[in-house]
Amino acid sequence: MRRHLSWKKATLWTAGGLLVVFGLIQLVPYGRDHADPPVVKEPAWNSPQTRAIVKGACFDCHSNETNWWWATNIAPVSWLTYRDVRRGRAKLNFSDWQGQVGWGQIEDVLNSGRMPPSKYRFIHSSARLSDAEKRQLIDGMKATLSGGQP
Repeated sequence: MRRHLSWKKATLWTAGGLLVVFGLIQLVPYGRDHADPPVVKEPAWNSPQTRAIVKGACFDCHSNETNWWWATNIAPVSWLTYRDVRRGRAKLNFSDWQGQVGWGQIEDVLNSGRMPPSKYRFIHSSARLSDAEKRQLIDGMKATLSGGQP
């Protein structure tokens, strides 16, 4: 006679297995190095307001001043966040400013809504910009990158 697992037992075994896997992935050290490099040079901001908006919406991934929130110590969130920060800093780093990105590229990603990404806006309220804040960010970045001229 064959015994079938009840759905309750199957659910408990599945949950137990997932809990074990979750515990094991915590042993992977990737993504837990939260030592930010020093700030070398920032852009010559056109105003403190522009910097404040950029800091709230962009700095966590595009600067050496990342605010590592508590979940970035727990895998797999730590893996995804660390990867995103490394990629973001490689493309544009406001803390090691060398003018490596042109205004056209920044305007494009801001106007298209690709930046800040929706997964970031979901968790960080400072990145949920109103239309007026978005316009101020775009105008401020344009003025910053063109030497203060709007």
